[in-house]
Amino acid sequence: MKNYKNIKKILFVCHGNICRSPMAEFVFKNMLDLQNINHLFEVDSAATSTDEIGSDVHRGTQNILAQNNIPCGKHRARQMTKADYEKYDLLIGMDNHNVQNMKHICSGDPEGKIRMFLDRSIADPWYTGNFEKTYRDVKEGCTNLLKELNNDSLK
Repeated sequence: MKNYKNIKKILFVCHGNICRSPMAEFVFKNMLDLQNINHLFEVDSAATSTDEIGSDVHRGTQNILAQNNIPCGKHRARQMTKADYEKYDLLIGMDNHNVQNMKHICSGDPEGKIRMFLDRSIADPWYTGNFEKTYRDVKEGCTNLLKELNNDSLK
């Protein structure tokens, strides 16, 4: 497993950057805010496709975040670029297809920065309509990531 001690910049990535990755971005930012450590990190999200470039966060994602009292900041979908690999310390894909596309965009993963969010795919609510299940999975992934970062910072 990658050493997270020096992780400061995190990019969450999904297919269109309107459902899962912005959900993860805002959930994780909220967790950082609650621990008063948001100033230590740069967190963003992006897409592997060009399908939704410029679009706002999907209404279903906005609704589930609001139901859980998580602020949904300003966001416009963008596509991940090869330059993101240099900028971010950790690039997190929501499913195997995302990870494969991320590695293609970045011409590989020589530094081991790209990984899956969970040990399973997070279903895309664009297709399933189940934003609640996606939220539960995203919250689990964010909680696990924050624990990893906190544990490594204590070493």
